[in-house]
Amino acid sequence: MKVLCTIGARGGSEGLPGKNIRPLLSKPLIVWSIEQALATPEINRVIVSTDSEEIATIAQNAGADVPFARPEELAGPTIGKFQVWQHALAACEAHYSETYDAFVDLDCTNPLRDVSDISAAINQFWQSRRRQVDAVFSVCNARKNPYFNLVEPDEEQALKMSKTAGDTVVVRQAAPAVYEHVASIYVLAPEYLRQSNHLLDGHAEGYDIGQEKCFDIDSEIDFRIIEMLMQEKIEATP
Repeated sequence: MKVLCTIGARGGSEGLPGKNIRPLLSKPLIVWSIEQALATPEINRVIVSTDSEEIATIAQNAGADVPFARPEELAGPTIGKFQVWQHALAACEAHYSETYDAFVDLDCTNPLRDVSDISAAINQFWQSRRRQVDAVFSVCNARKNPYFNLVEPDEEQALKMSKTAGDTVVVRQAAPAVYEHVASIYVLAPEYLRQSNHLLDGHAEGYDIGQEKCFDIDSEIDFRIIEMLMQEKIEATP
Protein backbone atom coordinates (compact mmCIF):
# COMPACT_ATOMS: atom_id res chain seq x y z
CA MET A 1 0.00 0.00 0.00
CA LYS A 2 1.37 3.41 -1.00
CA VAL A 3 0.47 6.29 1.32
CA LEU A 4 1.03 9.96 0.55
CA CYS A 5 1.18 12.38 3.49
CA THR A 6 0.79 16.11 3.01
CA ILE A 7 1.34 18.89 5.52
CA GLY A 8 -0.18 22.23 4.57
CA ALA A 9 1.38 25.49 5.71
CA ARG A 10 0.59 28.76 3.99
CA GLY A 11 2.72 31.80 4.60
CA GLY A 12 -0.05 34.08 5.84
CA SER A 13 -1.91 33.76 9.14
CA GLU A 14 -4.33 36.37 10.46
CA GLY A 15 -4.74 34.91 13.94
CA LEU A 16 -1.05 34.41 14.74
CA PRO A 17 1.34 35.67 12.04
CA GLY A 18 4.16 33.27 11.19
CA LYS A 19 2.76 30.53 13.41
CA ASN A 20 3.66 27.63 11.10
CA ILE A 21 7.40 28.23 11.55
CA ARG A 22 7.36 29.90 14.95
CA PRO A 23 9.71 28.06 17.33
CA LEU A 24 7.86 25.68 19.64
CA LEU A 25 10.29 24.41 22.30
CA SER A 26 13.19 25.52 20.04
CA LYS A 27 11.82 23.75 16.93
CA PRO A 28 9.74 25.36 14.13
CA LEU A 29 6.13 24.30 14.59
CA ILE A 30 5.86 22.56 11.20
CA VAL A 31 8.95 20.45 11.92
CA TRP A 32 7.09 18.57 14.68
CA SER A 33 4.55 17.31 12.13
CA ILE A 34 7.20 16.51 9.52
CA GLU A 35 9.14 14.40 12.01
CA GLN A 36 5.97 12.60 13.10
CA ALA A 37 5.08 11.82 9.47
CA LEU A 38 8.59 10.57 8.67
CA ALA A 39 8.48 8.30 11.74
CA THR A 40 5.13 6.73 10.75
CA PRO A 41 5.88 3.34 9.12
CA GLU A 42 2.67 3.30 7.05
CA ILE A 43 3.60 6.54 5.23
CA ASN A 44 5.73 6.29 2.08
CA ARG A 45 6.09 9.93 1.05
CA VAL A 46 5.93 13.19 3.03
CA ILE A 47 5.40 16.48 1.20
CA VAL A 48 4.65 20.04 2.30
CA SER A 49 2.18 22.25 0.42
CA THR A 50 3.10 25.90 0.87
CA ASP A 51 3.23 29.22 -0.93
CA SER A 52 6.17 30.40 1.19
CA GLU A 53 9.82 29.98 0.18
CA GLU A 54 10.86 30.28 3.83
CA ILE A 55 8.51 27.49 4.91
CA ALA A 56 9.63 25.38 1.94
CA THR A 57 13.29 25.69 2.96
CA ILE A 58 12.57 24.76 6.59
CA ALA A 59 10.46 21.80 5.44
CA GLN A 60 13.17 20.49 3.11
CA ASN A 61 15.82 20.83 5.81
CA ALA A 62 13.58 18.75 8.09
CA GLY A 63 13.35 15.95 5.52
CA ALA A 64 10.09 16.66 3.68
CA ASP A 65 9.72 17.07 -0.08
CA VAL A 66 8.35 20.31 -1.52
CA PRO A 67 7.69 19.30 -5.15
CA PHE A 68 5.55 22.32 -6.02
CA ALA A 69 4.62 25.81 -4.90
CA ARG A 70 1.01 26.15 -3.81
CA PRO A 71 -0.84 28.41 -6.28
CA GLU A 72 -1.78 31.86 -5.03
CA GLU A 73 -5.49 31.16 -5.49
CA LEU A 74 -5.19 28.31 -2.94
CA ALA A 75 -3.22 30.28 -0.38
CA GLY A 76 -5.84 32.72 0.91
CA PRO A 77 -7.57 32.68 4.32
CA THR A 78 -10.96 31.70 2.85
CA ILE A 79 -9.73 28.57 1.05
CA GLY A 80 -10.78 25.26 2.58
CA LYS A 81 -8.52 22.28 3.19
CA PHE A 82 -10.30 20.04 0.71
CA GLN A 83 -9.35 22.07 -2.35
CA VAL A 84 -5.74 22.30 -1.15
CA TRP A 85 -5.69 18.52 -0.72
CA GLN A 86 -7.09 17.97 -4.20
CA HIS A 87 -4.36 20.13 -5.71
CA ALA A 88 -1.63 18.39 -3.67
CA LEU A 89 -2.81 14.93 -4.70
CA ALA A 90 -2.94 15.79 -8.39
CA ALA A 91 0.41 17.62 -8.27
CA CYS A 92 2.16 14.72 -6.55
CA GLU A 93 0.70 12.14 -8.91
CA ALA A 94 2.02 14.18 -11.84
CA HIS A 95 5.39 15.04 -10.29
CA TYR A 96 6.28 11.55 -9.06
CA SER A 97 4.40 9.62 -11.79
CA GLU A 98 2.71 7.42 -9.21
CA THR A 99 -0.70 6.80 -7.67
CA TYR A 100 -1.58 6.28 -4.02
CA ASP A 101 -3.78 3.94 -2.01
CA ALA A 102 -4.41 6.48 0.74
CA PHE A 103 -4.04 10.23 1.19
CA VAL A 104 -3.07 11.48 4.66
CA ASP A 105 -2.98 15.08 5.84
CA LEU A 106 -1.47 16.23 9.13
CA ASP A 107 -2.44 19.66 10.41
CA CYS A 108 0.80 21.32 11.46
CA THR A 109 -0.98 23.42 14.10
CA ASN A 110 -1.55 20.34 16.29
CA PRO A 111 1.75 18.68 17.30
CA LEU A 112 0.17 16.98 20.33
CA ARG A 113 -0.72 13.80 18.43
CA ASP A 114 1.64 10.81 18.60
CA VAL A 115 3.03 8.69 15.77
CA SER A 116 0.89 5.88 17.17
CA ASP A 117 -2.22 8.03 16.55
CA ILE A 118 -1.27 8.49 12.89
CA SER A 119 -0.69 4.75 12.46
CA ALA A 120 -3.95 3.93 14.24
CA ALA A 121 -5.96 6.31 12.05
CA ILE A 122 -4.44 4.85 8.88
CA ASN A 123 -5.10 1.29 10.02
CA GLN A 124 -8.67 2.19 10.99
CA PHE A 125 -9.08 3.52 7.43
CA TRP A 126 -7.76 0.28 5.89
CA GLN A 127 -10.13 -1.80 7.99
CA SER A 128 -13.11 0.44 7.27
CA ARG A 129 -12.58 0.28 3.51
CA ARG A 130 -14.33 -3.10 3.59
CA ARG A 131 -17.46 -1.11 4.48
CA GLN A 132 -16.81 1.47 1.74
CA VAL A 133 -15.80 4.20 4.19
CA ASP A 134 -14.33 7.18 2.33
CA ALA A 135 -12.43 8.94 5.10
CA VAL A 136 -11.29 8.76 8.72
CA PHE A 137 -10.39 11.88 10.66
CA SER A 138 -9.53 12.82 14.23
CA VAL A 139 -12.30 13.65 16.69
CA CYS A 140 -12.80 13.74 20.46
CA ASN A 141 -15.78 13.74 22.79
CA ALA A 142 -17.24 17.26 22.68
CA ARG A 143 -16.54 19.37 25.74
CA LYS A 144 -19.88 21.14 25.19
CA ASN A 145 -22.98 19.29 24.01
CA PRO A 146 -25.72 21.02 21.93
CA TYR A 147 -28.33 18.75 23.54
CA PHE A 148 -27.33 19.79 27.07
CA ASN A 149 -25.35 23.03 27.51
CA LEU A 150 -25.24 24.88 24.18
CA VAL A 151 -28.00 27.42 23.56
CA GLU A 152 -28.89 29.77 20.71
CA PRO A 153 -31.39 32.64 20.36
CA ASP A 154 -34.70 32.20 18.55
CA GLU A 155 -36.42 34.90 16.44
CA GLU A 156 -37.27 36.85 19.61
CA GLN A 157 -33.74 36.44 21.04
CA ALA A 158 -34.94 34.02 23.70
CA LEU A 159 -32.32 31.37 24.37
CA LYS A 160 -33.25 27.77 23.51
CA MET A 161 -31.31 24.54 23.38
CA SER A 162 -29.30 24.26 20.14
CA LYS A 163 -30.57 20.71 19.54
CA THR A 164 -33.33 18.62 21.05
CA ALA A 165 -34.06 14.91 21.08
CA GLY A 166 -37.57 14.76 22.46
CA ASP A 167 -37.58 15.58 26.16
CA THR A 168 -35.15 18.20 27.45
CA VAL A 169 -31.88 16.63 28.58
CA VAL A 170 -31.28 17.56 32.23
CA VAL A 171 -28.06 15.60 32.92
CA ARG A 172 -24.96 15.51 30.73
CA GLN A 173 -24.74 11.71 30.82
CA ALA A 174 -28.17 11.42 29.13
CA ALA A 175 -27.22 13.58 26.13
CA PRO A 176 -26.58 11.90 22.77
CA ALA A 177 -22.91 11.45 21.86
CA VAL A 178 -21.43 14.46 20.06
CA TYR A 179 -17.86 14.78 18.82
CA GLU A 180 -15.55 17.68 18.11
CA HIS A 181 -13.79 17.75 14.76
CA VAL A 182 -10.12 17.86 15.78
CA ALA A 183 -7.76 19.46 13.25
CA SER A 184 -4.99 16.86 13.41
CA ILE A 185 -5.16 13.69 11.27
CA TYR A 186 -7.09 13.04 8.06
CA VAL A 187 -7.02 9.84 5.99
CA LEU A 188 -8.93 9.75 2.70
CA ALA A 189 -9.41 7.47 -0.28
CA PRO A 190 -7.75 9.24 -3.25
CA GLU A 191 -10.69 8.53 -5.57
CA TYR A 192 -13.04 10.10 -3.02
CA LEU A 193 -10.81 13.15 -2.74
CA ARG A 194 -10.82 13.59 -6.51
CA GLN A 195 -14.58 13.31 -6.92
CA SER A 196 -15.96 15.16 -3.87
CA ASN A 197 -16.17 18.75 -2.68
CA HIS A 198 -16.08 18.38 1.10
CA LEU A 199 -14.76 16.02 3.75
CA LEU A 200 -18.32 15.10 4.81
CA ASP A 201 -19.77 14.57 1.34
CA GLY A 202 -19.38 10.81 1.68
CA HIS A 203 -19.03 8.28 4.49
CA ALA A 204 -16.49 9.68 6.98
CA GLU A 205 -15.80 8.15 10.39
CA GLY A 206 -13.92 9.43 13.42
CA TYR A 207 -10.69 8.39 15.06
CA ASP A 208 -10.99 9.35 18.73
CA ILE A 209 -7.72 11.08 19.57
CA GLY A 210 -8.81 12.08 23.06
CA GLN A 211 -9.47 15.48 24.60
CA GLU A 212 -5.89 15.88 25.83
CA LYS A 213 -4.71 16.06 22.19
CA CYS A 214 -7.55 18.13 20.76
CA PHE A 215 -5.93 21.58 20.87
CA ASP A 216 -4.66 23.40 17.79
CA ILE A 217 -3.06 26.79 17.33
CA ASP A 218 -5.10 29.76 16.11
CA SER A 219 -4.06 32.39 18.65
CA GLU A 220 -1.36 33.37 21.11
CA ILE A 221 -3.13 31.67 24.01
CA ASP A 222 -3.46 28.47 21.95
CA PHE A 223 0.29 28.55 21.32
CA ARG A 224 1.05 28.95 25.01
CA ILE A 225 -1.31 26.10 25.96
CA ILE A 226 0.20 23.70 23.42
CA GLU A 227 3.75 24.67 24.37
CA MET A 228 2.94 23.88 28.01
CA LEU A 229 1.32 20.55 27.11
CA MET A 230 4.19 19.60 24.82
CA GLN A 231 6.70 20.37 27.57
CA GLU A 232 4.77 18.21 30.02
CA LYS A 233 4.59 15.42 27.45
CA ILE A 234 8.35 15.51 26.81
CA GLU A 235 9.15 15.53 30.52
CA ALA A 236 6.87 12.51 31.07
CA THR A 237 8.55 10.49 28.30
CA PRO A 238 10.99 7.90 29.75
